[in-house]
Amino acid sequence: MIADLLALVTADPALLALAALSGVLVGFVLGLVGGGGSILAVPLLLYVVGVGTPHLAIGTAAVGVAANAASGLVAHARAGTVKWRCAMVFSIAGVLGAYAGSSIGKAIDGDALLAAFGGAMILIAIWMLVPRRGEDRPDVRLTLKTARELLPRLIPFGFGAGTAAGFFGIGGGFLIAPGLMASTRMPMQIAVGTSLVAVLAFGATTAANYAVSGLVNWPVAVAMFFGGAVGGFVGQRASSALAARRNLLTQVFSAVVILTGAAIIWQAL
Repeated sequence: MIADLLALVTADPALLALAALSGVLVGFVLGLVGGGGSILAVPLLLYVVGVGTPHLAIGTAAVGVAANAASGLVAHARAGTVKWRCAMVFSIAGVLGAYAGSSIGKAIDGDALLAAFGGAMILIAIWMLVPRRGEDRPDVRLTLKTARELLPRLIPFGFGAGTAAGFFGIGGGFLIAPGLMASTRMPMQIAVGTSLVAVLAFGATTAANYAVSGLVNWPVAVAMFFGGAVGGFVGQRASSALAARRNLLTQVFSAVVILTGAAIIWQAL
Protein backbone atom coordinates (compact mmCIF):
# COMPACT_ATOMS: atom_id res chain seq x y z
CA MET A 1 0.00 0.00 0.00
CA ILE A 2 2.82 2.39 0.90
CA ALA A 3 4.55 1.55 -2.37
CA ASP A 4 1.36 2.39 -4.29
CA LEU A 5 1.09 5.77 -2.55
CA LEU A 6 4.73 6.55 -3.32
CA ALA A 7 4.16 5.57 -6.95
CA LEU A 8 1.22 7.95 -7.13
CA VAL A 9 3.26 10.85 -5.76
CA THR A 10 6.32 10.22 -7.91
CA ALA A 11 4.53 9.33 -11.18
CA ASP A 12 5.42 11.20 -14.36
CA PRO A 13 3.11 14.27 -14.54
CA ALA A 14 2.86 13.94 -18.34
CA LEU A 15 1.73 10.32 -17.96
CA LEU A 16 -0.91 11.29 -15.39
CA ALA A 17 -2.11 14.13 -17.62
CA LEU A 18 -2.60 11.74 -20.55
CA ALA A 19 -4.40 9.30 -18.27
CA ALA A 20 -6.69 12.04 -16.96
CA LEU A 21 -7.47 13.25 -20.49
CA SER A 22 -8.24 9.68 -21.53
CA GLY A 23 -10.55 9.41 -18.54
CA VAL A 24 -12.28 12.62 -19.59
CA LEU A 25 -12.97 11.14 -23.04
CA VAL A 26 -14.28 7.85 -21.62
CA GLY A 27 -16.48 9.63 -19.08
CA PHE A 28 -17.75 12.08 -21.68
CA VAL A 29 -18.83 9.28 -24.02
CA LEU A 30 -20.53 7.42 -21.17
CA GLY A 31 -22.43 10.54 -20.19
CA LEU A 32 -23.25 11.45 -23.78
CA VAL A 33 -24.58 8.17 -25.20
CA GLY A 34 -25.32 6.30 -21.98
CA GLY A 35 -23.02 3.30 -22.40
CA GLY A 36 -20.13 1.70 -24.20
CA GLY A 37 -17.57 4.35 -23.28
CA SER A 38 -15.50 1.98 -21.17
CA ILE A 39 -14.69 -0.05 -24.29
CA LEU A 40 -12.38 2.83 -25.26
CA ALA A 41 -10.41 2.67 -22.01
CA VAL A 42 -8.07 -0.18 -23.02
CA PRO A 43 -7.11 1.29 -26.45
CA LEU A 44 -6.52 4.69 -24.86
CA LEU A 45 -4.32 3.21 -22.16
CA LEU A 46 -2.30 1.29 -24.73
CA TYR A 47 -1.90 3.81 -27.53
CA VAL A 48 -2.28 7.21 -25.83
CA VAL A 49 -1.06 6.72 -22.26
CA GLY A 50 1.39 3.96 -23.21
CA VAL A 51 1.00 1.62 -20.23
CA GLY A 52 3.00 -1.12 -21.95
CA THR A 53 1.06 -4.39 -22.28
CA PRO A 54 -2.55 -5.42 -23.02
CA HIS A 55 -2.79 -7.21 -19.66
CA LEU A 56 -1.66 -4.12 -17.74
CA ALA A 57 -4.11 -1.96 -19.71
CA ILE A 58 -7.03 -4.32 -18.97
CA GLY A 59 -6.24 -4.50 -15.25
CA THR A 60 -5.88 -0.72 -14.98
CA ALA A 61 -9.06 -0.07 -16.97
CA ALA A 62 -11.01 -2.42 -14.69
CA VAL A 63 -10.13 -0.28 -11.66
CA GLY A 64 -11.42 2.85 -13.37
CA VAL A 65 -14.59 1.07 -14.52
CA ALA A 66 -15.40 -0.08 -10.98
CA ALA A 67 -14.73 3.35 -9.47
CA ASN A 68 -16.88 5.20 -11.99
CA ALA A 69 -19.69 2.66 -11.58
CA ALA A 70 -19.68 3.24 -7.82
CA SER A 71 -19.96 6.97 -8.39
CA GLY A 72 -22.90 6.58 -10.79
CA LEU A 73 -24.66 4.05 -8.58
CA VAL A 74 -25.02 6.58 -5.76
CA ALA A 75 -27.02 8.92 -7.99
CA HIS A 76 -29.28 6.14 -9.31
CA ALA A 77 -29.87 4.77 -5.81
CA ARG A 78 -31.05 8.20 -4.68
CA ALA A 79 -33.39 8.35 -7.69
CA GLY A 80 -34.86 4.94 -6.81
CA THR A 81 -33.93 3.33 -10.15
CA VAL A 82 -32.16 0.26 -8.71
CA LYS A 83 -33.84 -3.14 -8.26
CA TRP A 84 -31.50 -4.37 -5.55
CA ARG A 85 -32.56 -8.04 -5.29
CA CYS A 86 -32.41 -8.60 -9.04
CA ALA A 87 -29.09 -6.76 -9.12
CA MET A 88 -27.59 -8.90 -6.35
CA VAL A 89 -28.52 -12.24 -7.97
CA PHE A 90 -27.29 -11.04 -11.37
CA SER A 91 -24.08 -9.73 -9.79
CA ILE A 92 -23.29 -12.86 -7.74
CA ALA A 93 -23.60 -15.04 -10.84
CA GLY A 94 -21.60 -12.47 -12.80
CA VAL A 95 -18.78 -12.26 -10.25
CA LEU A 96 -18.15 -15.98 -10.76
CA GLY A 97 -18.12 -15.37 -14.50
CA ALA A 98 -15.86 -12.31 -14.15
CA TYR A 99 -13.34 -14.28 -12.11
CA ALA A 100 -13.33 -17.09 -14.66
CA GLY A 101 -13.14 -14.67 -17.59
CA SER A 102 -10.33 -12.58 -16.12
CA SER A 103 -8.36 -15.72 -15.20
CA ILE A 104 -8.63 -16.97 -18.79
CA GLY A 105 -7.69 -13.51 -20.10
CA LYS A 106 -4.51 -13.38 -18.00
CA ALA A 107 -3.42 -16.75 -19.39
CA ILE A 108 -3.85 -15.80 -23.06
CA ASP A 109 -1.07 -14.31 -25.18
CA GLY A 110 -1.23 -10.51 -25.21
CA ASP A 111 -1.55 -10.16 -29.00
CA ALA A 112 -4.26 -12.83 -29.19
CA LEU A 113 -6.14 -11.14 -26.33
CA LEU A 114 -5.85 -7.80 -28.10
CA ALA A 115 -7.21 -9.26 -31.36
CA ALA A 116 -10.16 -10.76 -29.46
CA PHE A 117 -10.73 -7.40 -27.78
CA GLY A 118 -10.86 -5.69 -31.19
CA GLY A 119 -13.43 -8.23 -32.37
CA ALA A 120 -15.50 -7.63 -29.25
CA MET A 121 -15.42 -3.87 -29.94
CA ILE A 122 -16.91 -4.43 -33.38
CA LEU A 123 -19.65 -6.75 -32.09
CA ILE A 124 -20.49 -4.35 -29.26
CA ALA A 125 -20.75 -1.41 -31.66
CA ILE A 126 -23.11 -3.37 -33.90
CA TRP A 127 -25.17 -4.37 -30.86
CA MET A 128 -25.49 -0.73 -29.84
CA LEU A 129 -27.11 0.00 -33.21
CA VAL A 130 -29.86 -2.60 -32.71
CA PRO A 131 -33.13 -0.86 -31.76
CA ARG A 132 -34.39 -1.60 -28.25
CA ARG A 133 -38.09 -2.19 -27.67
CA GLY A 134 -39.71 -0.78 -24.55
CA GLU A 135 -40.41 -3.19 -21.69
CA ASP A 136 -43.50 -3.21 -19.53
CA ARG A 137 -42.66 -4.40 -16.01
CA PRO A 138 -41.43 -1.37 -14.02
CA ASP A 139 -42.77 -2.99 -10.84
CA VAL A 140 -40.86 -6.27 -11.25
CA ARG A 141 -39.49 -7.64 -7.96
CA LEU A 142 -37.58 -10.75 -7.00
CA THR A 143 -39.62 -12.47 -4.28
CA LEU A 144 -40.31 -16.05 -3.21
CA LYS A 145 -43.30 -15.96 -5.53
CA THR A 146 -41.40 -14.72 -8.61
CA ALA A 147 -38.12 -16.56 -7.95
CA ARG A 148 -39.14 -19.61 -9.99
CA GLU A 149 -39.66 -17.37 -13.02
CA LEU A 150 -36.77 -14.92 -12.59
CA LEU A 151 -33.85 -16.94 -11.20
CA PRO A 152 -33.49 -19.30 -14.22
CA ARG A 153 -33.08 -16.15 -16.35
CA LEU A 154 -31.05 -13.88 -14.09
CA ILE A 155 -28.35 -16.44 -13.24
CA PRO A 156 -27.25 -17.48 -16.79
CA PHE A 157 -27.50 -13.91 -18.12
CA GLY A 158 -25.42 -12.68 -15.17
CA PHE A 159 -22.77 -15.37 -15.57
CA GLY A 160 -22.43 -14.72 -19.31
CA ALA A 161 -22.17 -10.95 -18.93
CA GLY A 162 -19.64 -11.32 -16.10
CA THR A 163 -17.47 -13.71 -18.10
CA ALA A 164 -17.27 -11.27 -21.02
CA ALA A 165 -16.62 -8.31 -18.71
CA GLY A 166 -13.82 -10.16 -16.91
CA PHE A 167 -12.20 -11.51 -20.07
CA PHE A 168 -12.01 -8.13 -21.79
CA GLY A 169 -11.59 -5.97 -18.65
CA ILE A 170 -14.61 -3.79 -19.41
CA GLY A 171 -17.62 -2.70 -17.39
CA GLY A 172 -20.06 -4.64 -19.54
CA GLY A 173 -22.93 -2.18 -19.09
CA PHE A 174 -23.86 -2.66 -22.75
CA LEU A 175 -24.36 -6.38 -21.92
CA ILE A 176 -25.77 -6.07 -18.42
CA ALA A 177 -28.63 -3.64 -19.08
CA PRO A 178 -30.02 -5.64 -22.05
CA GLY A 179 -29.51 -8.84 -20.01
CA LEU A 180 -31.55 -7.44 -17.13
CA MET A 181 -34.26 -6.28 -19.53
CA ALA A 182 -34.41 -9.68 -21.24
CA SER A 183 -34.51 -11.64 -17.99
CA THR A 184 -36.93 -9.44 -16.00
CA ARG A 185 -38.62 -7.15 -18.57
CA MET A 186 -37.75 -4.10 -16.47
CA PRO A 187 -37.73 -0.78 -18.40
CA MET A 188 -34.50 0.71 -19.75
CA GLN A 189 -34.24 3.51 -17.17
CA ILE A 190 -34.39 1.04 -14.28
CA ALA A 191 -32.13 -1.46 -16.07
CA VAL A 192 -29.41 1.20 -16.47
CA GLY A 193 -29.45 2.04 -12.75
CA THR A 194 -29.63 -1.62 -11.70
CA SER A 195 -26.81 -2.56 -14.09
CA LEU A 196 -24.35 -0.35 -12.19
CA VAL A 197 -24.41 -2.78 -9.26
CA ALA A 198 -23.17 -5.51 -11.59
CA VAL A 199 -20.70 -3.19 -13.37
CA LEU A 200 -19.17 -2.35 -9.99
CA ALA A 201 -19.04 -6.02 -8.96
CA PHE A 202 -17.58 -7.24 -12.25
CA GLY A 203 -15.05 -4.42 -12.48
CA ALA A 204 -13.90 -4.92 -8.90
CA THR A 205 -13.54 -8.68 -9.40
CA THR A 206 -11.54 -8.24 -12.60
CA ALA A 207 -9.40 -5.52 -11.04
CA ALA A 208 -8.66 -7.64 -7.97
CA ASN A 209 -7.70 -10.64 -10.09
CA TYR A 210 -5.29 -8.56 -12.16
CA ALA A 211 -4.01 -6.63 -9.13
CA VAL A 212 -2.83 -9.77 -7.33
CA SER A 213 -0.68 -10.45 -10.40
CA GLY A 214 0.73 -6.89 -10.33
CA LEU A 215 -1.15 -5.94 -13.50
CA VAL A 216 -2.60 -2.60 -12.38
CA ASN A 217 -0.94 0.80 -12.78
CA TRP A 218 -2.49 2.55 -9.78
CA PRO A 219 -1.39 6.15 -10.50
CA VAL A 220 -2.84 5.89 -14.01
CA ALA A 221 -6.06 4.31 -12.68
CA VAL A 222 -6.55 7.15 -10.17
CA ALA A 223 -5.91 9.81 -12.80
CA MET A 224 -8.37 8.15 -15.20
CA PHE A 225 -11.02 8.03 -12.48
CA PHE A 226 -10.85 11.75 -11.74
CA GLY A 227 -10.78 12.55 -15.45
CA GLY A 228 -13.78 10.30 -15.97
CA ALA A 229 -15.76 12.10 -13.28
CA VAL A 230 -15.21 15.43 -15.06
CA GLY A 231 -15.97 13.97 -18.49
CA GLY A 232 -19.10 12.24 -17.23
CA PHE A 233 -20.49 15.49 -15.83
CA VAL A 234 -19.88 17.33 -19.11
CA GLY A 235 -21.24 14.41 -21.15
CA GLN A 236 -24.48 14.31 -19.17
CA ARG A 237 -25.00 18.05 -19.75
CA ALA A 238 -24.27 17.64 -23.48
CA SER A 239 -26.62 14.66 -23.67
CA SER A 240 -29.49 16.72 -22.30
CA ALA A 241 -28.76 19.51 -24.78
CA LEU A 242 -28.56 17.09 -27.72
CA ALA A 243 -31.37 14.73 -26.68
CA ALA A 244 -33.09 15.07 -30.07
CA ARG A 245 -29.97 13.76 -31.82
CA ARG A 246 -29.24 10.89 -29.44
CA ASN A 247 -29.63 8.23 -32.14
CA LEU A 248 -27.19 10.07 -34.40
CA LEU A 249 -24.66 10.33 -31.58
CA THR A 250 -24.93 6.61 -30.93
CA GLN A 251 -24.42 5.85 -34.62
CA VAL A 252 -21.33 8.06 -34.85
CA PHE A 253 -19.86 6.56 -31.70
CA SER A 254 -20.54 3.02 -32.95
CA ALA A 255 -18.74 3.82 -36.21
CA VAL A 256 -15.70 5.09 -34.28
CA VAL A 257 -15.65 1.94 -32.15
CA ILE A 258 -15.87 -0.31 -35.25
CA LEU A 259 -12.95 1.48 -36.92
CA THR A 260 -10.89 1.37 -33.71
CA GLY A 261 -11.63 -2.33 -33.27
CA ALA A 262 -10.59 -3.07 -36.85
CA ALA A 263 -7.33 -1.14 -36.38
CA ILE A 264 -6.58 -3.03 -33.15
CA ILE A 265 -7.14 -6.39 -34.87
CA TRP A 266 -4.89 -5.34 -37.76
CA GLN A 267 -2.08 -4.29 -35.41
CA ALA A 268 -2.43 -7.38 -33.21
CA LEU A 269 -2.26 -9.74 -36.17
